[in-house]
Amino acid sequence: MNKQKMTERDICTKFITPAIVNAGWDLYKQIREEVTFTAGRVVVSGKRHTRKQSKRADYILYYKPNLPIAIIEAKDNKHSIGDGMQQGLEYAEALDIPFVFSSNGEGFLFHDRTGQSHPMEQQLSMDRFPSPQQLWQMYKSWKGIDNEVEQIITQDFYTDASGKTPRYYQRISVNRTVEAIAKGQDRVLLVSATGTGKTFIAFQIIWRLWKSRTKKRILFLADRNILVDQTMSNDFKHFGDKMTKIKNRKIDKSYEIYLALYQGVTGTDDWKNIYKEFSPDFFDLIVIDECHRGSAKEDSAWREILNYFSAATHVGLTATPKETKDVSNIDYFGEPIYTYSLKQGINDGFLAPYRVVRYTIDKDVEGWRPEQGQRDRHGNVINDRIYNVKDFDRNLILEERTVAVAKKVTEYMKKTDRYQKTIVFCVNIDHAERMRQAIVNENADLVAENHKYVMRITGDNNEGKAELDNFIDPGNEYPVIAVTSKLMTTGVDAQTCKLIVLDSNITSMTEFKQIIGRGTRINEEYGKYSFTIMDFRGVTNLFADPDFDGDPVQVYVPQSGEDPVPPDVDEDDEDNSDEGFEPFGGNSGGFVDGNDEGEDDEVRTYYVHNVRVKVINEKVQYYGDNGELITESLTDYTKKTVRKEFRTIEDFLQSWNKSDRKQVIIEELLEQGILLDELQEEVGKDFDPFDLICHVAFDQKPLTRKERAMNVKKRDYFARYGDKARTVLEALLEKYADEGIEHIETIEVLKLRPFDQHGSLMEIIKSFGGKKQYLQAVQELEQQIYMTA
Repeated sequence: MNKQKMTERDICTKFITPAIVNAGWDLYKQIREEVTFTAGRVVVSGKRHTRKQSKRADYILYYKPNLPIAIIEAKDNKHSIGDGMQQGLEYAEALDIPFVFSSNGEGFLFHDRTGQSHPMEQQLSMDRFPSPQQLWQMYKSWKGIDNEVEQIITQDFYTDASGKTPRYYQRISVNRTVEAIAKGQDRVLLVSATGTGKTFIAFQIIWRLWKSRTKKRILFLADRNILVDQTMSNDFKHFGDKMTKIKNRKIDKSYEIYLALYQGVTGTDDWKNIYKEFSPDFFDLIVIDECHRGSAKEDSAWREILNYFSAATHVGLTATPKETKDVSNIDYFGEPIYTYSLKQGINDGFLAPYRVVRYTIDKDVEGWRPEQGQRDRHGNVINDRIYNVKDFDRNLILEERTVAVAKKVTEYMKKTDRYQKTIVFCVNIDHAERMRQAIVNENADLVAENHKYVMRITGDNNEGKAELDNFIDPGNEYPVIAVTSKLMTTGVDAQTCKLIVLDSNITSMTEFKQIIGRGTRINEEYGKYSFTIMDFRGVTNLFADPDFDGDPVQVYVPQSGEDPVPPDVDEDDEDNSDEGFEPFGGNSGGFVDGNDEGEDDEVRTYYVHNVRVKVINEKVQYYGDNGELITESLTDYTKKTVRKEFRTIEDFLQSWNKSDRKQVIIEELLEQGILLDELQEEVGKDFDPFDLICHVAFDQKPLTRKERAMNVKKRDYFARYGDKARTVLEALLEKYADEGIEHIETIEVLKLRPFDQHGSLMEIIKSFGGKKQYLQAVQELEQQIYMTA
């Protein structure tokens, strides 16, 4: 067969795969073809969603499972040998793979990313593909790996019958950490966005080091009891009876894997003696989850533990490496060995995109000053000064402001979904309770059905804390709305949270990232693909901060002779209190919440109930295709984006008319970041995607769907068909007018009402003369719908 006529897949099957196998690669254990390594970015418009195309490598070659060393990009024979190289290099960089090949079946172009080969790129004949041993020796030479290190880094990942394999960034995190530790590095920092599986990463690191006997006794530290328990029953369960949780002041030194809380160690001497019952060299490895956290007191909880066990290897995991002039994770652990950011997670389709709705409240902008001698609800004379947003709900309560926020939240949920899981972040516990009451009053009908529709979940409230597990469980409908202050900022795996409400003065980038992380998980089973942030305090201005999703930059620099582990201090307006945490190994839920303890007792809180408050501006922003918030109007953004793809109206019309299925064009528009449902809402008319684009991007006069349907009827187009076929086409036209073009393009629509009254799907198709004739009739109907004259 002529190679020029072969498809890419034929070239792979007949030439590339045999060449690799002949070089000594095991077809079943070392060669994987068509490896999809991203999920495809989620693009959401209104209630619709689609995914962009996922990234897929033609071949990945593994020295051992989860230890890839080469990637091959294939092309058909109409392309040159090197045509796949640039794509291969892009994939190799993302996948942390050193050797790249491109082939069209005539030979291989080899690129050595390690820089050891001279020249860096060279052509190889089909019978000179390198063997696994050749590439592995080059890899070891590049990395400086000796026999002892090799034994450690080739230790297998844990696998079981479930077939769960690490995502590419999880595999990179684990491999880089194990290799660094095998080569003697004793402090390692991993940065991975919330929702990307840090506990699974920790488990695989520990498993491989433990199974290779590199590290025999290991301590895993977390900041919430619920996280320790979840870790033991989920990812860590495979350690079985080798694992224990330190609790109830009991120490048993017969185990190998220990889990514990790290807060509160600086309490009583009795508690200090709990962890000091272990000798300083008892643990070989300590993994610190959420290592950005630490006590706000003079001595940091995790610092004290790590200083005591300083001989062990320490691995820090965080989504938010804390870097201020006084606090630094990087100074202690070193630069992150790998970073997987929120932006990358969204672009890969593993994390949910979001939109932001910003509200401006008049008193927040203008401030508020009491009249002379004015008293609050309790008869206290209000101190005369101008109060602003930093004061509100802390030392001055404008009760109508809370009501206004509750009304807006309820209004949004009524327009979208009243049962979407929602977290409302408030200034403190008192504010959270008043917000709960306001939301209850705005949703009295649903609260009457179940009083747990709205729950305050704060550190001081046992009834609320008891509902936390139910809130984060996708299978439990209630509670729907969780009102909190600090309790749910970290460690709450709310997989189906679709709405985050910010009514707290958050200025800490660390806290902000953690809060946004409550919504980033995707749960396809429950239809969770995106989330919305409602911002009443201007908190989302932090999105514009280059530190929001950039690489962490170290600020803290210790002075000569100073403790290399920086002190933990309060950041401005950030409550890092560990109030409510149990000491090391404690047995409560380990909750924390802002309770304003430590404030000046003489500062009075004023409750003002007779001041009108109103929302004066509402601005919707969307997370755009380039990873940044769209700050311009949707119409301007759409016009600019569409005209990048279609320079003129004629270009767009040609593409639209040539498409057999208009849904394909609609999905392409969604992929480009055109938010059609939101755009329709902004334009304010019942236009379909065709008219929206023509109107917004090319200033054409639009028609509504009903107007287009009426024009088709006026032309008496259906007269050419028999009675039954004509009736079906008229029903399709009505469905278009009511629901849109995408709802008539699938043949499955004939199984639904009102079409089912005309017979079975096969009977309806037969009335057109067959499936081909039916599809042709639908295409001609679409041509009639979009006829311009």
